[in-house]
Amino acid sequence: MRVTAPFGRRRVAVTGADDVGAYRVLHAADPDGPVPAPGQFYMLAAATGWGAGEDERPFLPRALSFLGAASGGLSFMFEEVGPGTRRLCGLVAGDELWLTGPLGNGFAAPPDGQRAILAGGGVGIPPLAAWAGTLGAGDVAVAAVLGFRDAHHAEGARLVPASCPQAVATDDGSVGHHGLVTELLSAELDRDAAAVVYACGPPRMLEAVRALCEQRGVSAQLALEAGMACGFGACFGCVVPVREGGYVRVCVDGPVLDASRVDAIPAH
Repeated sequence: MRVTAPFGRRRVAVTGADDVGAYRVLHAADPDGPVPAPGQFYMLAAATGWGAGEDERPFLPRALSFLGAASGGLSFMFEEVGPGTRRLCGLVAGDELWLTGPLGNGFAAPPDGQRAILAGGGVGIPPLAAWAGTLGAGDVAVAAVLGFRDAHHAEGARLVPASCPQAVATDDGSVGHHGLVTELLSAELDRDAAAVVYACGPPRMLEAVRALCEQRGVSAQLALEAGMACGFGACFGCVVPVREGGYVRVCVDGPVLDASRVDAIPAH
């Protein structure tokens, strides 16, 4: 599903920020923006200081899937991994943010009667949390399997609506299953092979999900991660090859793609 973004970027107010384990959740007012579809994303940049202190070079906007959208406001979840996300992590209520969006294609609902299984890893949680809330408001049965590095990162599971049953895996075994999130997904598919899988996470995780679903003949939709310079298809910096030949742009043709279109998920 695609909701069309207004032309140009908008300068909006930051209304708050919270720490959830290893992650930062940023809240912003967007009273003039449309309600996005789960799986869509925004291009974000701090309104001031965007690059100051890092050799005075400007940063490209950061592409972030939205975590929640309600009452004219948006929320985003991310982790500090470099100078750009560090600047975003430093924003507090009263600061301002440039945003463009919503952009790209979101998730499509499963056929009537089919259950949805959400498979997420790390900062891939936001679009799945938004999708869980949408599906939970309807009559679709939904469950989530979530993978994290450790207990501190696993606190991000709290961002998925409590109405969605969850199973958590951690790399170090400090919370939940000691192992890979795809092991939890495999167990879920053993119980219900007719479910539709929705996944977002790092490339290696998405490739494992894609391969597992292909092996089992399970329908899957993958929200891909890619480095984006523009967010609207002009730079061709986020292309991925597809089975029908050629390439698609993650920002315009995705970020959600049917798994059957992709031979393999490329690393960044």
